[in-house]
Amino acid sequence: MDKAAIQSHRSARTAAEMVSARPAPPAVSSWSIQSEAFRSKLFQLLLILLLIAIGAYLFHNTTENMRLRGIQSGYGFLLQPAGFDIGETMFAYDSGNPYWKAILVGLSNTIRVAFLGILLATLIGTAVGIGRFSRNALLRGLCQVYVEFFRNVPVLLQLLMWYLLLTEMLPAPNEPWVFGAGFYLSKGGISFPLPQWAFGHASALFGFALGLVALFYWRRRQFQRFERTGEAPRLWLPGLALPSLGTLLGWMMGGAPTEMRYPEMGAFAIDGGGALTPEFLAVLIGLTLYTAGFIAEVVRAGIQSVPRGQGEAAQSLGLSAAQEMRLVLLPQALRVIIPPLTSQYLNLTKNSSLAVAIGYPDVVSILNTSINQTGRAVECISIIMMVYLTTSLSTSAFMNWYNARAAIQER
Repeated sequence: MDKAAIQSHRSARTAAEMVSARPAPPAVSSWSIQSEAFRSKLFQLLLILLLIAIGAYLFHNTTENMRLRGIQSGYGFLLQPAGFDIGETMFAYDSGNPYWKAILVGLSNTIRVAFLGILLATLIGTAVGIGRFSRNALLRGLCQVYVEFFRNVPVLLQLLMWYLLLTEMLPAPNEPWVFGAGFYLSKGGISFPLPQWAFGHASALFGFALGLVALFYWRRRQFQRFERTGEAPRLWLPGLALPSLGTLLGWMMGGAPTEMRYPEMGAFAIDGGGALTPEFLAVLIGLTLYTAGFIAEVVRAGIQSVPRGQGEAAQSLGLSAAQEMRLVLLPQALRVIIPPLTSQYLNLTKNSSLAVAIGYPDVVSILNTSINQTGRAVECISIIMMVYLTTSLSTSAFMNWYNARAAIQER
C-alpha cells in the first residue's frame, strides 16, 4: 500500500473517531416550540380557532341584524303545518302536514331523479363511449354527434326542451295514446298498472336481497377458484338466477299476490295506477342525456389510456373485439374512469336543483315555497346546503370505496 493510501486511511479513521466522540445533541421535548411536530399541531389548532371565531362572529352578526329588523329565526317552523299541496309524492302527504314532512317529500323526489339519472346515464354513457371505438363508421359518427350535441347545449335548455315536447306534442289527458292493457301516454305523463301492495311483495323484496347476498358469496368463491386454477369464473347465469330465484321464492312464500291496480280513463284525466309526470320525465331525460355525454368522454379517455400493446396481445390470443373490450381494455381503464366518473355523478345530483325551472317539486322547490311563506330564508337555504352536501359526500364515499376495490393490488 503506498503512502497516499495510508494517509487517506488514517484521515478517514480520525474523522470517524471525532464523529463518534462528539456528544449527542440534547433531546427535544415533544412539547417544545423547537419540535417540528409540535409547531405543526399548534399552527393547525390556531387555524381551527380562527375559523371558529370567524364563524361565531358571522353568526352573531347575522342574528343581531335579524333581531333589529324584527325577523324571526330558528328551525321551529319545521313543526308548523305547511299549508300547501305537492303534486308529486312518493308517500302520503297533505297540506296539513308539517314543513319537515314536505321537505322530506322534496328530498325523496330529488333522490329518486338523481338515483335513476345516475343509473341510466352510466349505461348510456358507457355504451356511447365504447361506440366511439366501433369499426362501423356510421355508428362511430353517431356516437360522436351525440356527445358533441348534448355536451355543448346547456342543461337548463335541455330540461326546458324536453318539458315543452312532453307538454305540447303529446295528446290531451282525456285522449291519450294507449299501449297495451293499462298503459297510457299523454300530456299528463305516463300511466301504468301497479301491483296492489301486499305481504307477498315485501317477502319478494326480502328474497331478492337474500339472492344478492348469495350472489356475493358465489362471486367471491368463483374468483378464489380462478386464482387457484386459472379457470374463468362463471358469473352471468348465477348473476341472473340467484336474485330471480330468491324473488320468486319470497313472492310464493308471501302468498303469491297477483292483484293489480289499473289506471282508468276519467272525464278529464286518467286516475289510478302508477304515473310518471311530465315534469319528472323531463328532468330525468334531460339530466340523463346531458350527463351521459360527459360520461361517454370519460369512458373513451379511459380506454385510450390503456397501452396499445394490451389490445394487440388480446388479438394475438384470438379474442374477438367484444371480448377484447370486456375482458382486457375495460377492466384496466376502470381505474382511470372512476375518479372523473364520480365528479359527473356529483354534477348530476347538483344539477337536479334546476328542476325548479319546470315545476318539478324537488327539495329546492319545496324550500323556496317555505321561504315565501315563513320568511326563514337563512334556515331554508342552510337546509338546502346540508341536503346537497350530505348527498354529495355520500356519493363520494361510495365511489372512493369502489375505487379502492378496483385499484391494482400489489403482491
